[in-house]
Amino acid sequence: MSEQNKPFVITDRRRFNAEGESRPDADPSPAREPETPQPTPIAVMPDPKAEEAVSEPLEAADQEDSALPPPTAEQLAQARAAYHATAERLDIAIRSANPGMDHPPAMTFDQLVQSVYMQSILQLGGGAKEGQQPQVDILGARQSIDMLGVLAEKTAGNLSPEEQRLLDSALFELQIAFLEITQALARSAQARQPGAPGSGPGGPRPTGPSIVR
Repeated sequence: MSEQNKPFVITDRRRFNAEGESRPDADPSPAREPETPQPTPIAVMPDPKAEEAVSEPLEAADQEDSALPPPTAEQLAQARAAYHATAERLDIAIRSANPGMDHPPAMTFDQLVQSVYMQSILQLGGGAKEGQQPQVDILGARQSIDMLGVLAEKTAGNLSPEEQRLLDSALFELQIAFLEITQALARSAQARQPGAPGSGPGGPRPTGPSIVR
């Protein structure tokens, strides 16, 4: 039979009949959903100028967040007034609990210098009682002395002759005391080394640094 005379064969591939029941001669393979053609991805080359334009505002925003604006004059005045009001209420409460107690003196430049000076002396071991070995905080003393040095640099030309004399004297005495204490600590550490003169069982024991004020 020629190709043109072959009869057409129609195959019913429906899995269910009109009543909704499964047809016995249906194809058991699961029905495939028609595939939706996916769009072909298009490669887009980045624009360096566009990236720079985006990165610059982000960097500027980070810098603005990290650098907070300083307080305004109004904010400073409000904080100062609130502080003084709270301190005054505290003084009243303390004097009420301690009748006859005087009002605490106001802080002055002289008191500030003397406070740091005394702190440095204590850190250099000046608070040790007679007969006791001084306890020296050499790093803390150095920071306190450097604090006075910063104060001297920042107030240069703005102090009265009396204030300048007090600050110079405090710095001079503390720096000399610091040098003598570090030298005494070095001698004491050397005396504790094995083989040093006087380090044996019968030798004299180091007494520690002497405090110079």
